[in-house]
Amino acid sequence: MTFSSTTHLPEVDRPIDVIVCGHLCIDLIPAMSQIEPQQLAEAGRLFEVGPAQISTGGAVSNTGLALQRLGVNVKLMSTVGGDLIGGLIMAALQQRDPALTEHILLRPDLPSSYTVILSPALRDRTFLHCTGTNAAYGVNDIDFATVACAKHFHLGYPTLLPRLSANDGEELSAVFQRAKQVGAQTSLDLTMPDVNGSSGRLNWRSILINTLPYVDIFLPSIEEILYMLRRADFDAWQDGVLKHLSRAYLHDLAGELLHMGVKIAGFKLSELGIYLRTADDPALPTTWRGVEAWSPAFQVTLAGTTGAGDAAYAGFLAAHQKGFLAADCLTWACAVGACCVEAPDATSGIRSWAATEARLNAGWAVRPERLAGF
Repeated sequence: MTFSSTTHLPEVDRPIDVIVCGHLCIDLIPAMSQIEPQQLAEAGRLFEVGPAQISTGGAVSNTGLALQRLGVNVKLMSTVGGDLIGGLIMAALQQRDPALTEHILLRPDLPSSYTVILSPALRDRTFLHCTGTNAAYGVNDIDFATVACAKHFHLGYPTLLPRLSANDGEELSAVFQRAKQVGAQTSLDLTMPDVNGSSGRLNWRSILINTLPYVDIFLPSIEEILYMLRRADFDAWQDGVLKHLSRAYLHDLAGELLHMGVKIAGFKLSELGIYLRTADDPALPTTWRGVEAWSPAFQVTLAGTTGAGDAAYAGFLAAHQKGFLAADCLTWACAVGACCVEAPDATSGIRSWAATEARLNAGWAVRPERLAGF
């Protein structure tokens, strides 16, 4: 497999490729493949499980470490508390590379964030999440002087950063406006809002309307964006979202996002791959204007889905940094996401750029599912 490129990075010389900021936590993932999901609803039971995977999590860790493994010069920006969990987060990042903690701020008066990830019988995950320091994360926690040294600024999980999403995303919009003002390209990633929590009650359409004019790349999962923009479809398709999708439906949905101001919009579709549509905008290079593309997912042996969406985003951004065309960026997104799910945690399955490229060039088989219309 060969890839085509077109230069579309900022012409100014910037020593940092990507800054990843936003949500950071630690993930606790017990081995529980022998437990069926329905068993967890039985009160008073004790379940014997295997060893727990303990790793940093959240967009800052998941996307940031995947980018680093792909050879991207990345800096991380977030906050941790002064407790034991905060110490574990810092130690884990420093063990990987001491430079990764240079822009992680300590909030000694707040608890650190953590997530318990339940994946019974290798089904999709259930999360038990403590927001911790992420509850107070805002525009003043971001070092924009350093952002000015970066080609690209990526923010993850405003759905779990309540200060940023409050007041119809007032601070979230301010963050992206300032990132654009210092000359960085920008991207935004989400998580599914808590249907029964405060994030599920926010007006996400208004938040996106206020923010997307300052976002260049936006690749949410299909479930996330349906919840935010087409709640009736989200509720009606609980039998399985993917079987209701078609090229025409996604074209129209992506059109809503482009109309809000984002230039490159797409949807992570799990085993159905990734869909992309771009604006016909002179701010984009000619080869990226008015593009519509879809890439199928690759065949893998599933070990866990934690961090798959973050890894896919990292694959897209890494290829984008190298100047690849849209279709090839989608291929890389699917490839890195597929590598991720071959391990139970969010980052250990990620391979180097060279190793991933060799796997692609060797004729890595794709899944048989196809998006109707392609």
